[in-house]
Amino acid sequence: MIDLTHVEKVYRTSTIETLALKDINLRINPGAFLSIMGPSGSGKSTLLNIMGLLDDPTGGQVQVDGQQIANMKDDEMARLRNRRIGFVFQSYHLINDLTVVDNVEMPLLYRKSTSAERRQKALAALDKVGLSARTRHFPTQLSGGQCQRVAIARAIVGEPQIILADEPTGNLDSVMSDEILDILMNLNKNEGTTIVMVTHNQQMAEKTERIVRLCDGSQVD
Repeated sequence: MIDLTHVEKVYRTSTIETLALKDINLRINPGAFLSIMGPSGSGKSTLLNIMGLLDDPTGGQVQVDGQQIANMKDDEMARLRNRRIGFVFQSYHLINDLTVVDNVEMPLLYRKSTSAERRQKALAALDKVGLSARTRHFPTQLSGGQCQRVAIARAIVGEPQIILADEPTGNLDSVMSDEILDILMNLNKNEGTTIVMVTHNQQMAEKTERIVRLCDGSQVD
């Protein structure tokens, strides 16, 4: 599903060069649930952004869903990202002026579908994360755990094959963290969604199939 070969990422300014990733070789099969761990600044989020086609590698090859990224045009890459990849972030990135159901519909606005179809899919996604009773609420009326459930519903509304989660429980207590992990594990087990999760939580990581560890931009496992 995701294949990285000798991937490197270098950030350059006029005065300094920073090597964020070095010679990353990683193959993630369909239906896998993978955790990425490492200290702050080790390159975890950079790696996730490259997998999610939000950032370009400086070197190496990236393949997502069987497609080589190197020669793709921006609109082709955006289409692949919208249809194949769902994102879950630590800080939710919800729009406070929109209701829960309107937030979940957002990824579908870039597809050819009617408003009724978008609403039906958004309601179905919210049902999967246990928020059917909160569709008309606004994010400011929800707890942190509920906001993250909305973010997961938004990530899955387009039925992506891949979910990339960057510290999805970083702002939550242990009870809410377990609930969010259970939702992700159910998506992986019951729907075959491939999930890559960045986390600092060793106990959570151990519940996934595989742990990849980074240090100073390099794989150490």
